[in-house]
Amino acid sequence: MNPATAAPLSLAATDGTNVPFIRLDSAFPELFAELMETVERIASQSAFTLGPELESFEAAFAEFCGTGYAAGVSSGTAALEIALRALGIGPGDEVIVPTYSFIATAEAVSTVGATPVIVDVDPETALITAEIVEAALTERTRCVIPVHLFGRPVEMLPLLALCRARGIAVVEDACQAHGALYKGRPVGSFGDAGCFSFYPTKNLGGWGDGGALVTNDPDLDRKVRLLRSHGEAVRHNHELATGTHRLDTLQAAILEVKLRYLPDWNQRRREAAEALRAGLAGTAVIPPAPAAADSDHVYHLFVVRSGERDALRDHLDARGIASAVHYPTPIHLQPAYAGQKLRPGSLPVAERLAGENCSLPIFPAITDEQIAEIVAAVESFETAAVS
Repeated sequence: MNPATAAPLSLAATDGTNVPFIRLDSAFPELFAELMETVERIASQSAFTLGPELESFEAAFAEFCGTGYAAGVSSGTAALEIALRALGIGPGDEVIVPTYSFIATAEAVSTVGATPVIVDVDPETALITAEIVEAALTERTRCVIPVHLFGRPVEMLPLLALCRARGIAVVEDACQAHGALYKGRPVGSFGDAGCFSFYPTKNLGGWGDGGALVTNDPDLDRKVRLLRSHGEAVRHNHELATGTHRLDTLQAAILEVKLRYLPDWNQRRREAAEALRAGLAGTAVIPPAPAAADSDHVYHLFVVRSGERDALRDHLDARGIASAVHYPTPIHLQPAYAGQKLRPGSLPVAERLAGENCSLPIFPAITDEQIAEIVAAVESFETAAVS
């Protein structure tokens, strides 16, 4: 049975929520049993770091991403940081990043000692574009990090053409876009490196932190493997002083099981997104635009816009519909980046999106009845607002 369509243990959360924001693996008995068998196997082997289980997952994930190599690491943030280090990016270098993203996108740049150049995003897609990047280029620009935000692919070919002509590296932040396609190819396979997170709520999530870095460059892959594990390619021979960022074997084994289901799960997310979009048509809530004709959105999140976002969330909560906000404060307005001297109003598109965006429930096991409840709650919010 496909866990994407299997009935969960309970359709209602214990806190009285009718439609939870997400359902995790323990809600699905057959999948949970398979994963527990995997945990028992790894425990009985006492094989917890590196080894054949990790190599098997890496090979499977590289094939899934259409790349020659995949290296498991400890988190999506670690993947971004290691990618930059492997590319030789550090103090004195500038890296262009979108302000509308999780802070890890910029944080990785800061961690390696480079300067994040924080830019605005396109108002329709919430993504950076080649035009936005070109306006921010300087002689110190060494890398660009496009973020495939919420599961929507960035328009990569114009961006790659711009960067390749100038010798600028491209590191794809695909932490929310496992399996999304652009021009028929998986995201993560276009740049010098692609970075993924396996945080439990991701489309492909583990039972803890985890990540991976994919690439088609064998030299880069070798550097990544040194950087993730004490600079060690041969036991007790340390080529670099680097630290450790390994993906645990247990996480790799769990992820390999779940990877088999991911295409079906992503397809159910697409179907749910289309049903939500159709149901919300004509309301004052603005649903996310469909993916471009040459792209394939995997809807890690279904993010709508409302000028009365906070009131909408209160109304949804009262109706038992969970919601969330991604992200209420753009990176350039975070205290950690006060030194950038980008004040409110500096990057107006992202600031407007941050004030209007509301993430509605979407997950592979969401039912048609739950989708109808979400739509009805939004419609009743508008009725209440009018009255």
